[in-house]
Amino acid sequence: MVSAVRLKKTAVTLIACAMLGAGSMLPLAAAHASQIRYIVNDVAVTSYDIERRAALNRLFRQKGDAKKAADDMIEQSLKSVEMERRGIRIAKKQVDDAYARFATSNKLQPAQLDQVMAQAGVTKQHMKEFIRVQMGWSQLLGARFRSTSGMSEQDMVQKVFELGGKKPSSTEYMLQKVVFVVPAKERGAILAKRKREAEALRQRFTGCETTRQFAKGLIDVTVQDIPRVLEPELPPDWEKQIKATKAGGATPTRETNAGVEFIGICSSREVNDDRAAQLVLQNDGKLDEKAEELSKKYVGELRKSARITER
Repeated sequence: MVSAVRLKKTAVTLIACAMLGAGSMLPLAAAHASQIRYIVNDVAVTSYDIERRAALNRLFRQKGDAKKAADDMIEQSLKSVEMERRGIRIAKKQVDDAYARFATSNKLQPAQLDQVMAQAGVTKQHMKEFIRVQMGWSQLLGARFRSTSGMSEQDMVQKVFELGGKKPSSTEYMLQKVVFVVPAKERGAILAKRKREAEALRQRFTGCETTRQFAKGLIDVTVQDIPRVLEPELPPDWEKQIKATKAGGATPTRETNAGVEFIGICSSREVNDDRAAQLVLQNDGKLDEKAEELSKKYVGELRKSARITER
């Protein structure tokens, strides 16, 4: 629903600035001992964190002063705590993949991007944490957006009228989620084996009717039917794979916090009923604006209820 990582719009500028300035940039001098500057809901924000964010802000051509960097880190901590509270988990592989895509989109290898981040005083660790929180926050905003952005029947009629009476359509999916569960304490020992098992079942997948039969005899495998999901409602972390997979097929397997998963596409079809039209129309050209507005409101709520102590 809401754009996942807001790096895309500024990626080229960021890398261009970093590469053009790389000759004159020197790694930040060895920092003095990091000190805790703020406590945000029991999460420490250190002087080291603030220095890294100031460097990132400079790359984004934003104010690079310590005050803004400190405020940004407080906000990031609030978002991270809210993600934890809401059960939003972004796997390390998702972050690494996003970081690699960010590098590739700018004609760099990840190792070269590591060097750019180091030269700019950002560090890849800080950049990846920034990406992780952005991805998780996007999921939170998507959930809140869906729950608060209902369009009235009158609004929809007006929109359809503006389109010349033609009601917009959307793709409707019937899905099936298959999870090969991997307990956290056993992840290192059995993850590779579970990947092979998941891939074997995925390759046998020809439709949702036979999945449970194929899964019989396999240990710790869950099959969950997900009926009627419209394209604007697809989860951001699965959207690309689902849209690229034909009905009767299955997405590639993926590691998640739960284990190893894939999504089966039971069916897909174009629909233009009221629900589909409502989702398409309410999102038409307004996602970025609404996302920004919703994000500010959400963060404001978190600040009001937060315990923020300056040290």
